[in-house]
Amino acid sequence: MNYDLIVIGSGPGGYVAAIRASQLGLKTAVVEKESLGGVCLNWGCIPTKALLKSAQVFNYIQHAADYGITVAAPKADFSGIIQRSRDVAEGMSKGVQFLMKKNKIDVIMGTGKLKKGGKVEVKDTTGKTTEYSAKHIILATGSRSRELPNVKQDGKKVIGYREAMNLPTQPSSMVVMGSGAIGMEFAYFYASLGTKVTVVEFMDNILPREDKDVSKEMEKIFKKQGINILTGTSVEKVDSSGKQCVVSIKTKDGKADTITCDVVLSAVGITTNLEGLGLEEVGVKTDKGLVTVNDYYATNVAGVYAIGDIVKGPALAHVASAEGITCVEKIAGHHPEPIDYNNIPGCTYCWPEVASVGLTEEQAKEKGYTLKIGKFPFSASGKASASGSKEGFVKVIFDAKYGEWLGCHMVGANVTEMIAEVVVARKLETTGMEIIKSIHPHPTMSEAIMEATAAAYGEVIHL
Repeated sequence: MNYDLIVIGSGPGGYVAAIRASQLGLKTAVVEKESLGGVCLNWGCIPTKALLKSAQVFNYIQHAADYGITVAAPKADFSGIIQRSRDVAEGMSKGVQFLMKKNKIDVIMGTGKLKKGGKVEVKDTTGKTTEYSAKHIILATGSRSRELPNVKQDGKKVIGYREAMNLPTQPSSMVVMGSGAIGMEFAYFYASLGTKVTVVEFMDNILPREDKDVSKEMEKIFKKQGINILTGTSVEKVDSSGKQCVVSIKTKDGKADTITCDVVLSAVGITTNLEGLGLEEVGVKTDKGLVTVNDYYATNVAGVYAIGDIVKGPALAHVASAEGITCVEKIAGHHPEPIDYNNIPGCTYCWPEVASVGLTEEQAKEKGYTLKIGKFPFSASGKASASGSKEGFVKVIFDAKYGEWLGCHMVGANVTEMIAEVVVARKLETTGMEIIKSIHPHPTMSEAIMEATAAAYGEVIHL
């Protein structure tokens, strides 16, 4: 019952932290109330990518004639697509189970709660409680879909992301509230299968955290795909009492309207899972729904740490994993460097994909930089033309004075696989001229990074 480390939550922050701790010789346990792998693996990152891949394959088949191939009219099997997604998630969860056994990590199923004196109380499904002790405790409880006070989720007609990937039947129409990564991924998925989708976004641009050039490009592409985009618009209320939902909307200039649909998907952000953790009893400080931590994720209470969605920073799986490793290495007496939150890549897995890192053009200007900006469209890429994926571009932003790579923003096929080059280059403080002189293979999509950089310095060849 005594451990060096207990991790509460087994998502991409928790289970990764536990494995690294075991590698460093710490006797470790993980407390999980539902399924190993957490939301990301079971209801988020992994199963959504399976859904999106099915939508992409369906889209390819529909356009087979563009590649000189004749096929019979395809039909999407919605239940089959959903089942494949669940099977992928189940397989990955079993993989985490294997990793726990391989690394000799005890898995304690139940709901964990902090107690004073380095104790964790775990309540199982029968209501039985057991107390465990540990020198160190990491909170990695993640988050859930945020619910607006004026739009309550019922799990059937008004749903969150979890229900969106497990609906019993395909809706004929859907309103998506919010156009961040989650909202746009589901908008693309359902629209690709034939659902009439309307996206309602309060901000003036979809994907509002992205560079404005990216937002404008994606809005144009989504509209071409048949998705109705309403920016500068808010959802005032949803009447789900009838057979369908009646969504009342209002523009910023006060114009009101209604939309009728089968399902409303609320994708307006997340809420942290801090309830019932015993934070108040133990005295762990929080601020605006987030646990307060230092650069190595220690709270104000000795021996208690927090990582992932419940602390300040991007609520992304890869961030939680990095935080978990950094936290554990510090606990083990190593000297990890703090995470650079200015070099975190963000990805949206609709089609075409979106990937970015660093400052947007607007942010860079606000910071007072003199900029060199280069842009290379995939319409000028030989590989993109051959692949039939000419939509999008790569945009790079450099500091004109020192050549520092301030930001990179991409729209295109498989750009989520390309952004890591930029992350590594920025980590190594690579300059624009060094990128230009680094030979990229031809023909590839990644050439666009080199070409965009050359464009920033007036040396572009293929434009």
